[in-house]
Formats: sequence, C-alpha cells, structure tokens
Amino acid sequence: MQYRCDKHGNLLSILGYGCMRFTKKGNSIDIDKAEQEILAAFRAGVNYYDTAYIYPGSEELLGEVFGRNKIRDKINIATKLPQYMIRSREGLDKYFEEELARLRTTYIDYYLMHHLTDVAMWEKLKQVGILSWIADKKASGAIRNIGFSYHGNTENFLKILNDYDWDFCQIQYNYLDEVSQAGVKGLKAAAAKGIPVVIMEPLRGGKLVNMLPAGALEAMKKSGHDWTPAEWGLRWLYNQKEVTVVLSGMNSVEMVEENCRTASEAAAGHLTEADFETLEEVKNCIREKEKVGCTGCRYCMPCPKGVDIPGIFRCYNAMYTEGKSAGRFQFAQTVSLSKEPPFATQCVGCGKCEQHCPQGIPIREKLKEADRELRPLPYRIGIGIARKIMFRKVK
Repeated sequence: MQYRCDKHGNLLSILGYGCMRFTKKGNSIDIDKAEQEILAAFRAGVNYYDTAYIYPGSEELLGEVFGRNKIRDKINIATKLPQYMIRSREGLDKYFEEELARLRTTYIDYYLMHHLTDVAMWEKLKQVGILSWIADKKASGAIRNIGFSYHGNTENFLKILNDYDWDFCQIQYNYLDEVSQAGVKGLKAAAAKGIPVVIMEPLRGGKLVNMLPAGALEAMKKSGHDWTPAEWGLRWLYNQKEVTVVLSGMNSVEMVEENCRTASEAAAGHLTEADFETLEEVKNCIREKEKVGCTGCRYCMPCPKGVDIPGIFRCYNAMYTEGKSAGRFQFAQTVSLSKEPPFATQCVGCGKCEQHCPQGIPIREKLKEADRELRPLPYRIGIGIARKIMFRKVK
C-alpha cells in the first residue's frame, strides 16, 4: 500500500474503503461477509474508511467491526453530517452524537458536510452556527479534520473551497468527469491551497467496469497491459499527484485484493502517452451513444441567463451511456438541487453560446430536447418537494 499526506502530515492510504455498497442479506448488511472484506483491506494497509449518516446500517457495522477487532486507533473514520436535515444548532449536536454512538467512538478523524451542491447550503449552515460548532468540536478533539463532500458545478465548488480553512474535501472525479462537477480545475485549486482531495465515484458506481462497450474493452486489451477496467480507472487517478485518497465501494475480498494491488503499484506520473491514447479511445467508444457532442470545454459559458449548458448536456448524455435513471439522478445532484437551478427553460434564445461552440452544436435546440427528457412531470414534482425540504429556512 502507498500513502499520501493529509494537510497535517498524517499518512493516508491512497485507497480508501467506501462503505456504502456492502452486500445485503435480506434487508440488512451481511455483517460476516463485510467484516472479512474490511479486515482484508486493513491487513493490506487501508487506513481510511468512509461512511455517512444516511448509509443504512453502515456506521453501526463499522462500529461493531472496529470495536470487536480492536483496531479503532489504527484506522481513520470519515463520516458526514446530513446537512440537508439541519435546521438548528441543536440539530448539529443531535446527529453528531448519534453518529458517535453508532460508530462506538469518541471522535471522528475526518468529518464532512455531506452532499453540498451549492454555496447556499454552506451559507445556511453558517446561519445555524456551524463555524463556532466546528471550532468547539475541534478544540475538544471530537473532530480532528473538517471537510465537505461536493456535487455541483465548478464555480460553486470554488466559492465553498475559498470560504473556510478546510482540512480536506471530497469530489466526484474520474476519467469521464474530468471537466464536470468540481473537475480538474477544482482538484488543482484545492491542491494549490494544500487541501487534500478524496475522490468518490472513481468508476462511476461500477459503470466504468460493468457498462463499458465492446470497443472500449478491446482498446484496453490491445494496449499491452493486463489491467482490468477498474485498474485503468484507478491508475488514471493515482497518476495525479493532487489526488490524496481514492474511495472504492468494495464488496468482495477479490475486489479488495485487486484494488490493494493497484494501490501498491500505481504512482503519480506512471502513465505513458500511449496509455492516455488508450483512454481517449475508451472515452470515444463510450461517447458514441451520446446525444450531444459536447466536450465540456465551456466556451459557451457563462450564459447570460445562468443556464448550465455543459452540465445539462453531460446529464443528458449520461441517460444514453449509463441509463435514464442515472442521467436524471446526476441532473438532480448537479443542477436541480442548486439554490437557483440553471434549467434550460431559462434560455431566451439569444444564441451567444452557439457563436462560441467549437463543435458547432445547435445548443438552443438541444437544450429544449434535453430538458424534455431530463425533467418529465413525475421528476419535476419530486424535485420540487426535495427543493422545499433542502432549502427550508433555518430556525
């Protein structure tokens, strides 16, 4: 296992255990199987375990496994405040104390504001006193590092990143999401400030393993490497020195062993020009199913009316490369749940975007098409309810 340093010089394994996708046994996690997988990772040197309040049964499982095997002081626990459920200062303590009890611990090594999609969510937390609350918890040792996990556009990520002295952050990032969400710009901005970056969805929830088209698999095969699709995805991330930890939702001992082997071999700068050419071929094969030839260059931005043109097209394309529900889910995370959602319906047809598009995309026409598919009536109703909950005024 290889390690990279956090902001304070502590060593973190470059492979982290994402604890959201353990195998279920009936309606509960298969504890015996999960324990075998966790201990296999621990013995291989993994020391970072990521969970959250809303991952069913996950915090309780980790508390039981770490306690039973007496390894709590040998690992780092990362868990998350369900900020979308917070309405008062009392709520901060309520959820935090519940998480400590579930995890059977007195402190959290890495604590995150969960699922920020807009700077407005961070501002809401500030209104209920999150800054003084964090200061108190850090002073007492109950929280050792504070960070945030993020789904949203690059601009809002940078605003949140620069608004507070964060110890770390967590972003969705992989070879298909290089210029979406926080993206490579956000990654490098965090690194420039000395803020460690934890990567989630390195394989898009397994889609960069299980849903690759035949052409993509053939490109990997003829590369001369015997790397699996998962290994290609992880190696692309480890190749970047700005990446601190890569989370993987491992749910078999075999998966743990493969990912740990990759994390013991891959290093920053180890990929060759030929390797990058292979990945470009892979991406091109994936994009053959896309509906819009948008490369995410952002030359069309900013839109005078605030429409997130590349963000909408990315989600629209995901409907046809990963499935309709996956595309709509990404749309909910990155567009719909912003304080002022940059929907396509805000477009007034000025055409400025089309004047700057290197791909010659009929953007105005494609935005209408994307909006029809991304926001069917049931979706609009559901998102409307979710928005009322997430953006309720604090007490």
